Amino acid sequence: MLPINQYPSFASGQAPAIRDVISVTSLNRMARSLLEAHFGNVVVEGEISNLSMPGSGHWYLTLKDESSQIRCAMFRNRNMSAGFRPRDGMQVVVRGRLSIYEGRGDYQLIAEAIEEAGDGALRRRFELLKQRLSAEGLFASERKRALPAHVRHIGVVTSATGAVIRDIISVVGRRFPAIVITLLPVAVQGAEAPAAIVRAIATANRRREELGLDVLIVGRGGGSLEDLQAFNEENVARAIYESALPIVSAVGHETDFTIADFVADVRAPTPSAAAELLSPDRQEILQVLNGYEQRFVKQIRERLRQITQQLLWLIRQLKHPGRRLQEHAQTLDILEGRLLRATRHRIAAAGQRLQQLQHRLLLESPEHVIQQHHLRQTALLHRLQQGLRQTLRDKQAQLAQLARSLDGVSPLNTLHRGYSITFDARQQVLRDTASVQIGTSITTRLNDGTLRSTITELIAGPGVTEA
Repeated sequence: MLPINQYPSFASGQAPAIRDVISVTSLNRMARSLLEAHFGNVVVEGEISNLSMPGSGHWYLTLKDESSQIRCAMFRNRNMSAGFRPRDGMQVVVRGRLSIYEGRGDYQLIAEAIEEAGDGALRRRFELLKQRLSAEGLFASERKRALPAHVRHIGVVTSATGAVIRDIISVVGRRFPAIVITLLPVAVQGAEAPAAIVRAIATANRRREELGLDVLIVGRGGGSLEDLQAFNEENVARAIYESALPIVSAVGHETDFTIADFVADVRAPTPSAAAELLSPDRQEILQVLNGYEQRFVKQIRERLRQITQQLLWLIRQLKHPGRRLQEHAQTLDILEGRLLRATRHRIAAAGQRLQQLQHRLLLESPEHVIQQHHLRQTALLHRLQQGLRQTLRDKQAQLAQLARSLDGVSPLNTLHRGYSITFDARQQVLRDTASVQIGTSITTRLNDGTLRSTITELIAGPGVTEA
């Protein structure tokens, strides 16, 4: 069969000869071959009208724009993968091949795939940007920053009126209310949203030291692909990539994925999950505090044991009564006072700290849990004070017993039995006659008083030669 332009009668404009006449079927077949050869894969966007879905499962529709229209057919084996049900008035993008239905000579588009126009264009743009940024390394796991171990201040880039900030405040308040939350309000939808998000991320990084920010949450609630488009923009992705602050992406629902999710250091399935990820569990903190309490009690007991050993060592060092005993008694009083002051100070500090923790917990915790912890702390403090008082009483009783023992060997008791002690003018005890001369004044200590005498004669004892 020859192409149309090769028939002499058609090419010259002369009336065709009888031998040049072709059938309608041949003409339609030739036109179909030409269309399918030159338009084997076209993508057309338009509005659906005259939609028909007969029992065969095939779809027939007209695709139109402001000034033209074209018939379309999409057979059952193709439309089963469409993913949505078309309707009249819907804007769609159709990919297929041009052809002619030979039975009626209708020019038509045989559809291979169909998608909604808005989401389809956005999804193609999403995939292209995703591939390009991935090739640049913006999604690489080795460049992602680790989240801080202890978060004290969270910045949130989201709408000021949406449910996201309320959910984050609620979760953080329930889990660990000491964390500070700073909102950087932005539009999360619309033409102005991407630039606002970029500015908010830049502001947070510029003032991170001033505000003490540890991490950023960038997110919004769920929605269609068009609703989430602000988080699929390249400038937002690059702002997240260049941020010095670690960023947690919390956009949409668990099944929603955006470019921001791939670039961010951590992706949370929801804003509430992001808040839980960054806030520690209050019960775990309470367990840590209980551990500190046990360590504190253990250290107090160890300190008391050490002081007791020191006191016993000091007692063993006492060899002579009188003045040295008084000095050690004063030292013991000083140590006892220091111990009491240190103990009271530690107890007061611990009590103040417990009151502060109790106050903070009262703001966010059920009342009966706080009361239980308060009663437990009070009981422990009472036991600690009782233990300290009992220990002090035991030590005082030991000291009194030692004083009685020392009193039993005291020279004063010797005087009470009829003996005396003689001192010279310098109050030194006289031990022999060589220490004095005639005319020297001496003092004799008796049980009930003192005698002052002057030596008039020195008499040497047996075996001693008089000077």
